[in-house]
Amino acid sequence: MAERTRSEVSGRLGTALICTALAGAVIGSVGAPLITPVATGMDVSLDAAQWTLTVTLFSGAIAGPVLGRLCSGPYRRVTILTTLALVMAGGLLTVLPLPFAALLIGRALQGLAVAGGALLMSVARAHLPPDRSASTIATLSVASTVGIGFGYPAISLLDQLAGLRAAYGLGFLLSAVALVIAWRTLPAEAPGEVPRIDVAGALLLALGTLGVLLVIAEPGIWATGWPACGVLAGSAVVLALWAFIELRAKAPLVDLRLLGHGPVLRANLAVLVAGAGLYLLFSVFTRYVQTPAVARYGFALPGVAAGAALIPFSVLGFVAGRAIPRLIARVTERWTYTIAIVIAVAAALLFAVGNRSLLATLAAIALLGFAVGGVFAVMPKLVLPVVPQGETASVLSINQIARSIGMSVGSALAGFLLSAATPEGSLFPTQDGYVAAALWALPSLVGSGLVIATGRSAP
Repeated sequence: MAERTRSEVSGRLGTALICTALAGAVIGSVGAPLITPVATGMDVSLDAAQWTLTVTLFSGAIAGPVLGRLCSGPYRRVTILTTLALVMAGGLLTVLPLPFAALLIGRALQGLAVAGGALLMSVARAHLPPDRSASTIATLSVASTVGIGFGYPAISLLDQLAGLRAAYGLGFLLSAVALVIAWRTLPAEAPGEVPRIDVAGALLLALGTLGVLLVIAEPGIWATGWPACGVLAGSAVVLALWAFIELRAKAPLVDLRLLGHGPVLRANLAVLVAGAGLYLLFSVFTRYVQTPAVARYGFALPGVAAGAALIPFSVLGFVAGRAIPRLIARVTERWTYTIAIVIAVAAALLFAVGNRSLLATLAAIALLGFAVGGVFAVMPKLVLPVVPQGETASVLSINQIARSIGMSVGSALAGFLLSAATPEGSLFPTQDGYVAAALWALPSLVGSGLVIATGRSAP
């Protein structure tokens, strides 16, 4: 009877963690379908409106390591609840009829939801039995994939039916639900030593990460020439100084010796490189299906229909998250990762040969969803075997930064390649330009697969 009760409690906790992560994923993706409505409704440029999406990436990546360190001790529950409360406050700022600056602040606070995944994984690792922990962590890893596919069409529909603020209201509502779920289900932590925050390390890592993401996520900065190079070089110096200080700190923000361990280092490098290829394909596919009929290719899907086209992406991503633990048990983590990469390559090739067919393109999007879900679901299994439990959230936060930088590179590369394929005087790239852009993802995908396949599994 006691065993059954423990199983039921574990089941409720696992379900609650997954629901909270899915809510956070939708909140993080709220900005993407609303960039144009923000520009037109708030009388700002498209470049300015793009920051409603970019700022969430920045805040999530920068806050992640600090939140991860706070989640390594007795304040894990308090940290997660406080984070969700700040996300909810950000959602309120996006709903209220306030100026554009307030909207950006709100979206920055909502970006903390992006960092929440690593915190929830640390709860699963600490409080669930090993078998349930592995499957729950795999599902938490693909929450962003699932959230995109279901969030995009819902948000676009709300915008069309009720307007911009109502669409942002979905994020606010989900953050309130996530806070209630977490408050009712997160277990209390045992008393212990209060985690020390390396303030200098946190500031240096935030500054260095911000500089790198700024240069990558805003390609237009390269038009300034030397200042852009200066930002990138300055970020490299700051991150080098951060590493120097962290290696000598008694209570470092992140244990760099752990990050330098072979399996962890390879996993971070692999997700950085894979993130670029996967997000390049995602950007190409989503733009292609929305191309207007005047371009004489593509499928002219409007906002809601284009969002619905991502449902197969999310469904197959969720399937991957559930299937990955079983696949790992059969063929090991390395070959599971390699299989996911092969499926991503297949998605690129299917699009290259079948882009005139909507069915083939949707199949490519679905395959990409499975590949993204597979890569992200296996990633914690590649990282965590050599990581002490107390360092779970901290190390996974760095993995999240690597993923974010890779995705930013993929997004910027998609914009560059499609811009280069746009004839002078035309608004749209050529059809061959889309094919070429998709094929550019192959080198990074193959390289990522080789990083993992040629390494040794963690002991």
